[in-house]
Amino acid sequence: MTSSAGACPVTIRIQEDDFDIAREIAVLTRSRTDIGAVVSFSGICRGDEDSARIAALTLEHYPGMAEEEIRRHTDEAISRWPLNGVTVIHRVGRFMPGQNIVLVLTASQHRQAAFHAAEFLMDYLKTSAPFWKKEESEAGADWVEAHARDDEAAARWTRS
Repeated sequence: MTSSAGACPVTIRIQEDDFDIAREIAVLTRSRTDIGAVVSFSGICRGDEDSARIAALTLEHYPGMAEEEIRRHTDEAISRWPLNGVTVIHRVGRFMPGQNIVLVLTASQHRQAAFHAAEFLMDYLKTSAPFWKKEESEAGADWVEAHARDDEAAARWTRS
């Protein structure tokens, strides 16, 4: 899903295939002279969680709803900060440690807006996006609940 909210193009993709961070930044900034900063966050499947060794991670989503919910939050980020582009790519499927899972790119004239918007979007993706995560380890496979630390991070963005 690619669209343009005024002067702020937005790309949202949920896919099984890997992504190339440098290519995605090049696409976002191509022929743009109004962008002075691009902040990127890439989430990678880790192999250790506390004391457990993670063998694999499976991510599932609610097709259609996930894209719409991510779009709603990118629209909110655009309303909060002067952004010139946003890309959110979230992979689904089964991942091994070291593989890419998520990419958030935010572009602005200045770095502060790009940093805040990327952090806002990642806090949302971590706590409220309609994705389900199952970890496989030596102890078996379990669906993962949200962590309190992630909820606390996301709470700071709540408007009064």
